[in-house]
Amino acid sequence: MTLIRLNIGGKKFCTTIDTLTQREPDSMLAAMFSGRHTLCQDPEEGYVFVDRDGEHFRHILNWLRDGVVPTLKDSKYTELLREAEYYQLLGLIDGIHAILNKTKEDEELNTELTRTDIIKCIQSERVRFRGVNLSGLDLSKLDLSFVDFSYACLRNVFFSRANLHCAKFKDVDAEGTNFHNATLRECEFTGANLRGALLAGANLQSANLQDACLINSSFCQANLRSAHLQNADLTNANLEGAILEGANLKGAKLSNTNLKDANLQRAYLRQVNLRDTHLEGAKLDGANLLGAMR
Repeated sequence: MTLIRLNIGGKKFCTTIDTLTQREPDSMLAAMFSGRHTLCQDPEEGYVFVDRDGEHFRHILNWLRDGVVPTLKDSKYTELLREAEYYQLLGLIDGIHAILNKTKEDEELNTELTRTDIIKCIQSERVRFRGVNLSGLDLSKLDLSFVDFSYACLRNVFFSRANLHCAKFKDVDAEGTNFHNATLRECEFTGANLRGALLAGANLQSANLQDACLINSSFCQANLRSAHLQNADLTNANLEGAILEGANLKGAKLSNTNLKDANLQRAYLRQVNLRDTHLEGAKLDGANLLGAMR
């Protein structure tokens, strides 16, 4: 039995060649330890270094040992899937997809309405889904302008490319929801939970996101011109290349926020803490930075 020492992004593991090669013989790990490749090995301690995040590698090893997909939160499955794809572990990839698909099916079974129900409802003039559970529904490409979703559960809903002009999302739970390339002009998101939501490419011009939780959300290339972001929590959010011209960020939390190449011209950033904010390439002409901590 040949022992192998691995250093995965600083985390150290010990396993065997059999574990790395037998269950997934077509994987990158099997190829690495087939004897056909030169490995990056520490000459003193003998660790083979792989430049990946080591957090999920224990799950990778347990899969290779037992063939069992671990029980994780949905967000963690996404991270593990990324690692499985890197290591080309086809069996694990299939297992993760099966679990995610079952979760989505279960969510749809627990929702109060279906996509068909929604389409029927929006044919009327004024539509309200206040407080309704719509989690997991695919509402992409629908015209949902002026619809009131306030207080609804919208977790993991697909609003991609939907027209949501002037829709109301006050105090909604929209964690993990997909608004990619959606029209969200003048929408109300006050107090909304948008943690981990995808809003890349969305049009949020003049939208009201005051007091919203936007932690870990993505606004890459989004249009937030004249948006209201007072007291919004943008910790770890990604706004690279976003348009924030004339946006109001008074009291916003911008810890580890990515604002690289963002347009912040004439934005209100007075007394905002920018010490841990990434502003490389950002346009700040005319921005109000009085008292801002940099």
